[in-house]
Amino acid sequence: MFDFEALLHAMSGQTVLCVGDLMLDEFVYGEVSQISPEAPAPVIAVGRSETNIGGAGNAARIVASLGGRCIFIGLIGEDDAGARLQAVLGRESRIESILVRDSGRPTTRKVRFVSEHFSTHMLRADWEQAVPASAEVEQKLIDAILSQLARADIVLVSDYAKGVLTARVIRNTIDAARELGKSVIIDPKSLNFAIYRGATLLKPNRKEFAEATRSRADSDSAIAAAAEDAMRLADCEAMLVTQGERGMTLALRDRGVIHVPALPAKVRDVSGAGDTVAATLALALAAKADWEAALRMATAAAAVTVGKTGTAIVRPDELRRRILPHASLAAEDKIVAARGDIDAHLAEWRRQDLRIGFTNGCFDILHPGHVKVLTAARGACDRLVVGLNSDASVKRLKGEGRPVQDAQSRAEVLAALEAVDLVAIFEEDTPINLITKVRPSVLVKGGDYTREQVVGHEIVEASGGEVLLVDILAGHSTTSLVDRARGGKA
Repeated sequence: MFDFEALLHAMSGQTVLCVGDLMLDEFVYGEVSQISPEAPAPVIAVGRSETNIGGAGNAARIVASLGGRCIFIGLIGEDDAGARLQAVLGRESRIESILVRDSGRPTTRKVRFVSEHFSTHMLRADWEQAVPASAEVEQKLIDAILSQLARADIVLVSDYAKGVLTARVIRNTIDAARELGKSVIIDPKSLNFAIYRGATLLKPNRKEFAEATRSRADSDSAIAAAAEDAMRLADCEAMLVTQGERGMTLALRDRGVIHVPALPAKVRDVSGAGDTVAATLALALAAKADWEAALRMATAAAAVTVGKTGTAIVRPDELRRRILPHASLAAEDKIVAARGDIDAHLAEWRRQDLRIGFTNGCFDILHPGHVKVLTAARGACDRLVVGLNSDASVKRLKGEGRPVQDAQSRAEVLAALEAVDLVAIFEEDTPINLITKVRPSVLVKGGDYTREQVVGHEIVEASGGEVLLVDILAGHSTTSLVDRARGGKA
C-alpha cells in the first residue's frame, strides 16, 4: 500500500496546465413513460436537469476537486452556451480559465436524455462544428499555451477532436513543454499516435488502442506487444490502456507492464471517467508518485466517478473510502467537530434509505463495556452516529481531572472502530440538539438506564423510532479505571 495521505497532500500543491476541447454537458433526467406513437423512440417525462463543464473542462474540474490548481485553455463560440461555460468556469476558484473565442463556430454542446430509474442514456443531441480551428484562432491558442507553460508542474492535453488540438497546437505544446522539462499527458482521439510524438504518456481506451495499433488488445501480453511499437512511433515513455471493468494496463517503454484491476463499483454512468483518470494521473505524476501509485490512485478515482450520474467530480474523502481500510478513515472522514456540519452524511444515508442509529457518551477511556454497546448499536442499524461530549461538557459532568483524554483523541479511538460510522462532538451537557438533527430510527444506551431516562427518547419515538437498551458488561467502568490508574480504590 502506498502512502495515500502523503501523496494526496502532495497532489494538492500541484498546478496542471490543461489544454483541450471544452463543451457544455447537459443531462436531462426523467422516466420513460411510453414509446412515441409518431416514431419508434422512447418518450421521457422530464424530472430534473443538470449542466456541467464537459470535455477537457471536466478534467479541469477533477484537478480542482482533488485540491490541485488548473490553468485551463480552451475554445468557445460567441453564443449563449459559451457565455454559460465562461460564467461557470469563473466560479471555480481553483481553475484559471483562458478561453479563446471563435465567432465562426458554435460552442460544443451535448444534451443527454437519461432514464432516471435505470440510469440508461436514451438519446444524446449534439451542437458542434468538429473542424480544425482557423489559422488565426490556432495561433491565439498557441500563444496562450506558451505564455502559461512555465507556471505549470505538468501538462494535460485532452483531445476530443472538436478543433482545438490541431497538429500545430499539439506540436507546439509538446515541444515547448519538453524544453522546460515538463511531463505531458495525452488523452488522445487521433488514431495516428505519431502526431503526439514526444509526449510522456498516451492514455487511449482499449477500443482506440486496438484500432490505432491494429491489434486485438485482448490481454496484457497483447497490449504489451502492440504498445512497444506504438511507443517507439510516438516517442513516449508510457502507454496506458483503460479497459473499463477489466481495469487498466500500463506499458512502460522497455520496462514491462503494470496491470491494475478495476475496483468494484455499481456503475451508474461512465461519462467523464476517462477525464477523471487523466486528471488524477496528471496530479499524481506531478507530485512525483511512481507509476503504480499513480495508477492505483486513478483507478480509485474512476470507481468513484462511474458510481455517480453525469460528468461528476471526485473528492479526496471519496478517494480515501475507495483506497484505505475502513478504520483508516477516522481522522478526516468520520469525525465532525462541535457545531460541525453532519447534514451531508445524513442526506446521503437517507437517500439510500438506510436505518440510522444513535448513541452517546464521554468514552474517556474505551473499555469492553463500551465496545459491547457500540457493537449492539451498530447491529440494530445500517449507519451508527456516536455523540461525543466535548472536553468542557465532560468536565461539567464528571468534575475536575476529567476528561483524561481530549475530545480529538477520544474521537479518533471511536472512529477507528468498524462499528462506528460517524463521531459527532457536542458542547452541551446532553445530546438533545444532536438527536433532534439526526432523527435516528434507533436510539441506543446501556441497560443501566430506563427508557424514560434516555435523553431524546420522546423525540425518537414520536417519529416512529425505537429505544434500545443494551445490557451492560459488569465490572467495567471508566471511573474505576481512572481511579485504579491514579492509585485510588476501584
